[in-house]
Amino acid sequence: MEKPIISVKNLGKRYLLGLGGGERYRALRDVMANSVKNLFKRNNKHKDTQEIWALKDVTFDVRAGEKVGIIGRNGAGKSTLLKILSEITEPTEGEARIYGRVASLLEVGTGFHPELTGKENIFMNGAILGMRRAEIKKKFDEIVAFAEIEKFLDTPVKRYSSGMYVRLAFAVAAHLEPEILLIDEVLSVGDAQFQKKCLGKMEDISKSGRTILFVSHNMNSIAALCSRSIMLDSGRVVQFDKSSDVIRGYLASFGKKNTKLVWNDSQSAPGSENIKLHSVCIMSSKGQITTDLDIQEEIIFQVKYWNLKKDGKVIVSIMVKNEIDAVVFSSINLPQENIGEDSWFDKPLPVGLFETHCRFPANFFQTMTYSIDLQLTPILQNFVLAVNEQNIISFTVHDFHGRDTSGVKWQGSIRPRLVWRTNYIGPGA
Repeated sequence: MEKPIISVKNLGKRYLLGLGGGERYRALRDVMANSVKNLFKRNNKHKDTQEIWALKDVTFDVRAGEKVGIIGRNGAGKSTLLKILSEITEPTEGEARIYGRVASLLEVGTGFHPELTGKENIFMNGAILGMRRAEIKKKFDEIVAFAEIEKFLDTPVKRYSSGMYVRLAFAVAAHLEPEILLIDEVLSVGDAQFQKKCLGKMEDISKSGRTILFVSHNMNSIAALCSRSIMLDSGRVVQFDKSSDVIRGYLASFGKKNTKLVWNDSQSAPGSENIKLHSVCIMSSKGQITTDLDIQEEIIFQVKYWNLKKDGKVIVSIMVKNEIDAVVFSSINLPQENIGEDSWFDKPLPVGLFETHCRFPANFFQTMTYSIDLQLTPILQNFVLAVNEQNIISFTVHDFHGRDTSGVKWQGSIRPRLVWRTNYIGPGA
């Protein structure tokens, strides 16, 4: 069996919170200040110290050439794991063995010396990776071209914008040929075009046999790049499997599995002083409230809300997303944007409870699970959102009629029935 290039066994990282308990950088002024404090607090035992495990019992192996995503909510331990693998932080228990040269791209500000120029930092990082100067020079022009910072090469990086800094940091990490590349969410600092460029470069890196660990909240990027993914929750590995399965499990942890969400008290319901949410549900074409729908039937999304200000006006909009959190489409109750008529749109609303619904056509969705983001906006001076609920409810579309029995794997997030016709034009070419 092939030896793993990264082997993590029972890894744990503990932090101490509270008076004197934190593991943090201590400057000389801190030591002096604490010495003065201790003159007056000889008996202080720091009883307020609290223990927290950022990682606990983390075990996994990564093979050479694999692209592994790491996902989880904020505070799940993703960045802590990469810092341990980068040898920036020491584990409290367990071990992480790495068999190869590592380059890391973590938070902005890590890895470069702020007083050195971009050019000097390129050579310094190459030296840290164990590369000879001739090797670095060979890659230098490629790095500069990728980062698009030629004009600023002789400028200290402390004067770079966050976008310039990340472009150079990624270019250095990706082009100096590490065997293992560790990348945190830092790529989100760059613009969309640069992120696409980075994903393409990471794909090239993995094809050359090098290994990537990629932390991101962007499920599209994880799905596009990583064959397998790790899901962390409260510092523990809860799933390590094919990326599509892990992403589905991760997003399911956010989705509301209730067939109907109801807030009976307008005071505690989501919203503002103008609008409060009352209920949200998904219904079949027969009016049955359910989250399991037939591909051949209409699907109805219904929202009820209180209008609390006399003569107020409300815009209702939704965003429908697929299993990897990619937006399939969005819709808004503007008459010019939709079929049918909303008799209340752009009319002053009396105080009271209102219902708005949207019908999704039959034979439109693919057989998968979808989630809905909901926004309610009062038409005021600044169009400030009253309700902005992410993944407020989810639903699953099923094929109960055998359209899947042909053996064809349907691609995409929608699967509409379209009009196809072939006409005979006549003999001859």
